Amino acid sequence: MDYKIDLHTHTLASGHAYNTIDEMVNEAKRKGMTHLGITEHAPKMPGTCHEFYFQNLKVVERKRENLTLLLGSEVNIIDYEGNVDLPENLLKRLDIVIASLHTPCIKPGNVEENTSALVGAMKKSYVHIIGHPDDGRFPVDYETVVKAAKETHTLLEINNNSLRPSGPRVGTRENDIRMLKLCMEYEVPVIFGSDAHAACDIGNFGMIQPLIEEVGFPKELVANRSFEEIRALQQCKSISIG
Repeated sequence: MDYKIDLHTHTLASGHAYNTIDEMVNEAKRKGMTHLGITEHAPKMPGTCHEFYFQNLKVVERKRENLTLLLGSEVNIIDYEGNVDLPENLLKRLDIVIASLHTPCIKPGNVEENTSALVGAMKKSYVHIIGHPDDGRFPVDYETVVKAAKETHTLLEINNNSLRPSGPRVGTRENDIRMLKLCMEYEVPVIFGSDAHAACDIGNFGMIQPLIEEVGFPKELVANRSFEEIRALQQCKSISIG
């Protein structure tokens, strides 16, 4: 299936990506995408933008011809309670929020600590997606994570960059298979993310597709097929937690 929604990308503002917002938008339109999320790294990531950047996103036009632009952040989980590095009063104004564990921002803990960090982040009403929960440097209890995602209406990401053999994350293929099988068992949706740091990578789920086919993961549980379903999950989360 050709998915036209990609909610995890970065621009020059993140400090280690290579295109502007307009360049990303133009490439997304060229590829026929319907929704593009630009989620810059939050302030604790070395080299990224200041909190002021996120405060001022209101000035950027969201509707770009046939493309809807969503502007938000990939926030950093900074402790094992699941706290993140942007304040809630700002998070609630963003279009999309991904929460991730990154080694420059938190020291990998044991399975219990890392799991607690992800579950704690999911319990925050303005965290919509857990980014790359497949990173073996942060081992987690996937059954607990999947059950928490279902309870909190949070999407778990299958990250295309994680599956690149040259990437820094470890054990991702095996971890994704484990997580996908549990998501099938508990009927928990996932979302594909390119994690594009260059415009050419927008909508690139090429490493994910073979894995999905191998596992036999149903397309009905892939959130990228319907932005209305993504928005409904966001609203359910806001009501049930907020």
